[in-house]
Amino acid sequence: MDAIAQRRELRRSLAERRRALSPPERMSAAQGLRRSLEQLPEYLTDTRVAGYWASHGELPLNLVIPPLAARGQQFLLPVIGQSKHLRFAPWQSGDEVQPNRYGIPEPVESRELFEPFQLDLVFVPLLGFDRRGHRLGHGGGYYDHSFAFLNGQMRPTEPLLVGIAYSFQELPRVEEEAWDVPLDFVATERELIDCSTDRGGKAGL
Repeated sequence: MDAIAQRRELRRSLAERRRALSPPERMSAAQGLRRSLEQLPEYLTDTRVAGYWASHGELPLNLVIPPLAARGQQFLLPVIGQSKHLRFAPWQSGDEVQPNRYGIPEPVESRELFEPFQLDLVFVPLLGFDRRGHRLGHGGGYYDHSFAFLNGQMRPTEPLLVGIAYSFQELPRVEEEAWDVPLDFVATERELIDCSTDRGGKAGL
């Protein structure tokens, strides 16, 4: 099996395991995720915090989002644009959404759209990760393309990229491609992982 076929099979098996989780398992993971993120100062203070609408078994952010509004922070959801470019629209519970080309809900006709460089903190969905911050995504390349500007900067910087995953999605090693944008942290239901430590860089919050 060649490398491309191996990645495809890995994506399939991880997605299948994620979809097989029961509702109580997802709720328990959501509670653990919030505890992990509360260890990250930026989650408690950053102004513009972007996330995702959980689909296909992704770890839900339903317990992570409400505290943001209570603290006066703004939550945003991605909106798919041309050339694999993401922009981000403010969203709060009750706001109207509509499915995009992949069937994932995104805000409707937002008056305000922010570019990736205008964000402070981004919760990044993924299928697999390693402790160096390398991520196995769904293969579309949207996040790598949209946040490619970070590869030319000293990390960590703004926006801070935090992968969100179940602990079983951890892999021994994800082989990186030239265009990959590494994560600064990964938050699971069990822990907050500082990826800069495992990359050999200077750890920082």
